[in-house]
Amino acid sequence: MRRFAISLAIVATISGCRSSTPTKTPSTNNAVPRGGELLISVRTDPRSFNRHAARDSTTDLVSSLTQAKLVRLNPATQAVEPYLAESWTTSDEGRRFVITLKRDVVFSDGHPFTADDVVFGFQAAYDERSGSSLADSVQAGHKKLQVGAIDPHTVSITFPEPFAPGLRILDALPILPRHKLEPALEAGTFTKAWGLDTPPSDIVGLGPFVLSQYTPGQRLVFARNPKYFGRAPDGGALPYLDRIVMDIIPDQSAELLRLESGQLDMMTSEISPDAYAPLKRAADEGRVTLLDLGVSRNANALWFNLKPGALGRDGRAAWLQRDELRRAISLAVDRKVFSDTVYLGAGVPVYGPETPANKQWFWAGLPQTPHDPAGARRLLASIGLTDRNGDGLLEDARNQPARFTLITQKGRTSLERATAVIRDELKKIGLTVDVVPLDAAAVIDRFLNAKFDAVYFSVDKSDLDPGNNADFWFSSGSAHLWNLEQKTPATDWERRIDELMTRQIASPDPSERKRLYDEVQQIFAEHEPVVYFVAPRIYVAHSARVTNVTPSEYRPQLLWRPDTVAVSH
Repeated sequence: MRRFAISLAIVATISGCRSSTPTKTPSTNNAVPRGGELLISVRTDPRSFNRHAARDSTTDLVSSLTQAKLVRLNPATQAVEPYLAESWTTSDEGRRFVITLKRDVVFSDGHPFTADDVVFGFQAAYDERSGSSLADSVQAGHKKLQVGAIDPHTVSITFPEPFAPGLRILDALPILPRHKLEPALEAGTFTKAWGLDTPPSDIVGLGPFVLSQYTPGQRLVFARNPKYFGRAPDGGALPYLDRIVMDIIPDQSAELLRLESGQLDMMTSEISPDAYAPLKRAADEGRVTLLDLGVSRNANALWFNLKPGALGRDGRAAWLQRDELRRAISLAVDRKVFSDTVYLGAGVPVYGPETPANKQWFWAGLPQTPHDPAGARRLLASIGLTDRNGDGLLEDARNQPARFTLITQKGRTSLERATAVIRDELKKIGLTVDVVPLDAAAVIDRFLNAKFDAVYFSVDKSDLDPGNNADFWFSSGSAHLWNLEQKTPATDWERRIDELMTRQIASPDPSERKRLYDEVQQIFAEHEPVVYFVAPRIYVAHSARVTNVTPSEYRPQLLWRPDTVAVSH
């Protein structure tokens, strides 16, 4: 009870200080300081230096620092911006694009960048022997794009069928050096290239920084790429920074203490709600800048292992993989208690994969699951889970405890609190939940290999446009959380979503796309393969010496454009 009282006190402090309007760091483009180093933190080591090999957030961040893409999706405006591309034209009713590349661009080792590198990038993504994690992210309707080099500075990209998101899809693909990685592609070992044992000097890219040092479990250091093609508004070279030092700090409390004390310039994720009050004091004293970025487009997710046969001869499969179990959990967890306990009241209830932050695609008509423990018990009874011995806990038809293991990431306050709430709320309806916190790499490994009962974890969308999240929606997708990469849809409702999303992606009519996606969300709500509870408000902080940042609520909120970030001296 004491902890609950302290939480309420902090909520009162927060509600009295926070503004509902996102704050932006003032632009200082007229006099942006150059040089110096930025001290940032991540929670885990990267899984690879090759974005094709892994989809974890640290690998993705390393890629964004060291590599570049044809276009860049601005998460603050949702606009598609040229990056390696100079310009483009379109024809054939939007199916064919001719892209003119920036000239005089070279990789960090001085080798010229040409259209052949772009073609190579798509070949690497589509190589079935290697199994790139980006393969389904650069397909339209399960079909590969046709990519060709017209000349060294011009690329043609033809979509196999109408594709409404258009060039937004290119934001998923970093352009890697053909001259360094072609042998690995030819050998069918592309995703094994650039593993964590690769010498940093061998990691070549087009991005604003180069990897100069990696100490596993401790630190990555990135040096300014003097050959980077980007230019500042005044025509000067980018990036502004000389170095980025990325410390690996698994514990969020330690991370926040370092930020508050000036030993860290920024984190690469949002701050926890209970850190708001001390950081507000630090902001009032001028030591940090605290930003309110609004409601997140993402909510942390609970999902079960629905892969047929994954549980082997475990008799719990008879109820653990049932829709009724997930619907009962959604009914049993009080979303207000969840918001108050996990986010100290700074969150909004959600009932599906879209939050109110996604104004274009959020469906206001989505059924809102009430808090109904009695209804949850009835659903559980319908699949044979009842209290057979009068101890208040449920057993299945074999008289075995209705019990499952829920894994999550340790050291992440919001995840650990959330799983404690889920455990305690489900105990009230007789379900026993064993929460097992693991390091992020272990969680991801269990998930990818279908060695889990249930997972509670953060899963971020790659784009607000659902057509660009095919890896989540399609049954064959590599981010189809509950049953990855199905050869054929395991259920009729997944087959129906496949059909609807195929039409949704192809339609040129925005209103028809919205109607189709609303229907997808309706089917999703009926089966709840992933259960969502609350979307938090996003608060981020950086040291007062950081300048020229463009905040976005999408991770990394302050570092999605690393070439323009600067520090005062």
